[in-house]
Amino acid sequence: MLHKSTLDFLKKLKKNNNRDWFNKNKKLYEEARYDFEIFVFELIQKISEFDESISGLEPKDCIFRIYKDVRFSKDKSPYKTNFGASINKGGRKVPTAGYYVHIDPKECFLAGGLYMPVPERLLAVRKNIYNNLKEFEKIIHNKEFKKYFKEIWCGDKLKTAPKGFDKEHPSTEYLKNKSYIVFNNVSESKVLSKNYADYAVKVFKAMKPFNDFLNKP
Repeated sequence: MLHKSTLDFLKKLKKNNNRDWFNKNKKLYEEARYDFEIFVFELIQKISEFDESISGLEPKDCIFRIYKDVRFSKDKSPYKTNFGASINKGGRKVPTAGYYVHIDPKECFLAGGLYMPVPERLLAVRKNIYNNLKEFEKIIHNKEFKKYFKEIWCGDKLKTAPKGFDKEHPSTEYLKNKSYIVFNNVSESKVLSKNYADYAVKVFKAMKPFNDFLNKP
């Protein structure tokens, strides 16, 4: 269970995103991060019951740093104002489809899939969809999947079928995607409820066949 103080810290950080304030309130950050670590640990234990590939992961393998890389950003504020963790085989540094939890004062969500995979990986996923369209559509039209995910987020999308694929093939709309992500938006009250971890696990379990398909290539 996540505590309200964790979200309160992120709200304060959003209003005071500077090093002086952060250093003076380092203890608040450490308490909030620890709270999030405990939550991620609980998720790992519960997810590993149906996905053995993430068994043995530790929160530190999954949680993203709060410090921003501002070298190429117009926004020079030094800290992220959210906590995020990518729970997948190998942890956050391995670009496989997995389970993502995001805690933010403005929006909280559960997500999964592949975000902007490298060209070779993207091509492999497209080929898998092209050659196994019925299997893919069976997954994304499954009743349990549709219960939690309204659509597949694609980010930037090609205007036509990618090179080397039949433009008339029924999978064309899926092949135009550059990302394959699903989201489940969650209210703050839900995030702070006692059963949030159990709810998150239900969402991730419904997501697993989608991740498995993307990881298959």
